[in-house]
Amino acid sequence: MSQYNFDAVVFDLDGVITRTAKTHSMAWKKMFDDYLRLRELKYNEIFKEFTHEKDYLLYVDGKPRYKGVESFLKSRKIGLPWGDTSDSPDSKTICGLGNRKNSNFNEILAQGGVEVYESTVEIIKTLKKINIKLGVASSSKNCKPVLEAAGLLELFGTRVDGVVSAKLNLKGKPEPDIFTTACNNLQVDYSKAIIVEDAVSGVQAGKKGNFGLVLGIAREDNEKELLTNGADMVISDFKGYSINDLSDWFNMNKGK
Repeated sequence: MSQYNFDAVVFDLDGVITRTAKTHSMAWKKMFDDYLRLRELKYNEIFKEFTHEKDYLLYVDGKPRYKGVESFLKSRKIGLPWGDTSDSPDSKTICGLGNRKNSNFNEILAQGGVEVYESTVEIIKTLKKINIKLGVASSSKNCKPVLEAAGLLELFGTRVDGVVSAKLNLKGKPEPDIFTTACNNLQVDYSKAIIVEDAVSGVQAGKKGNFGLVLGIAREDNEKELLTNGADMVISDFKGYSINDLSDWFNMNKGK
């Protein structure tokens, strides 16, 4: 039995374990800018580029791919049919644009490989050694290949990602489904689990799930946004922190 009050830690992937959030943002920007340029030519609309700060973080980050497409298009008052997940990347549908983004992502990933946050990997490996159960929960359908490329897949007792969500018909963030499913798979009570997230939609999901601790990772200087939307504690990185700190934060939150 663990000496700590928590039994499991469930990590988001992009921006928490791997540095693929930037890769995703680049893929989204290429796809949306190409599409917006097309609309400029076809409908004489004024081109306004897709940006990381004003668009990716607000409308796309942390959401399932097609929901991210829908959310951004809605922010620009652009209506497109939903289409089908089998749509060609050239299709002018929400699914088609989402599939084009995925193609862009895989191309960028193949060129640059996968970078990780070493401090997160270090704490994951330490948690593994002391038999704390580990899960990864991500909206990304690329979760498994990314973890495989980083050599980290075997560290986790469960993986609930975009592929699993589609099979089980789970609701995406900000609903807590992927985190509760991960805990169910690990056979851990939600109140005994820590959720680690870097996206606003992710900490919102953590708050809705009533987990023992929702830890925000402020990679984008967004500490205030994470705290406002459901994080119990926010750090910028795991560097300088230990499992004892995790335990202290968990115990402090339990006493609230």
